[in-house]
Amino acid sequence: MQLSSIPKIKHTNSNNFFLLAGPCAIEGEDMALRIAEKVLKITDALEIPYIFKGSFKKANRSRIDSFTGIGDENALKILRKVSETFDIPTVTDIHEVSDAAKAAEYVDVLQIPAFLVRQTDLVVAAAETGKVVNLKKGQFMSPESMQHAVKKVHDSGNQNAWITDRGTMFGYQDMIVDFRGIPTMRQYAPTILDVTHSLQQPNQSSGVTGGRPDMIETIARAGIVNNVDGLFIETHFDPSNAKSDGANMLHLDHLERLLTNLVKIRKTVNQL
Repeated sequence: MQLSSIPKIKHTNSNNFFLLAGPCAIEGEDMALRIAEKVLKITDALEIPYIFKGSFKKANRSRIDSFTGIGDENALKILRKVSETFDIPTVTDIHEVSDAAKAAEYVDVLQIPAFLVRQTDLVVAAAETGKVVNLKKGQFMSPESMQHAVKKVHDSGNQNAWITDRGTMFGYQDMIVDFRGIPTMRQYAPTILDVTHSLQQPNQSSGVTGGRPDMIETIARAGIVNNVDGLFIETHFDPSNAKSDGANMLHLDHLERLLTNLVKIRKTVNQL
């Protein structure tokens, strides 16, 4: 799949990695526009192809009182406004078969969450919209097993599938990125490294997911060195007060320095 086939994507000839970045969840219009504007300014300067990410709802929650969203239609309309305001593509995750067609009216890429990537009906529904389908590798799955998820998309008549690695569960409250999986998964589809979710520490006794944001640059650098096609980074201007996944998000103020360093590494890798 050519990245340039995605509507509104920029800098496709820069030989850079592409970036999916934004808040974990759409909390409101102002915050989404603020984050998108800042990330776009940085990625334009560095010539990084950019797709704005935001979940229109959060179905996988630790507790029943956890934030799940501001309403499906409201959040999807905000995603559309981000796209129209800044002329950029957008991605959101879906959780039910009925979400596929609904979300496809508003965004350019449909993402299948890691816990749901084996759900055939959901993957097929996403594929049948004709949108790019971003398949998150389950924390419980091997890199080799992702070829079957990709094949479901292809067998549904859609050749536009990506794989995103978000770590593998080793123990009850931590995940590890096995970089041996990147070249394996790249045989099946363009492969993205989800830097921030790989640093989650789920299943905390409080019911609130923890994380290691201090390790974001370490994981991202290793991904670039190992030729990932893209990076996935959740970012927020106030992570401590974000309504979802604040513990492992990158502060928006730190994004420019991180991406600048990663572009330098990518240029070096490209010369090898």
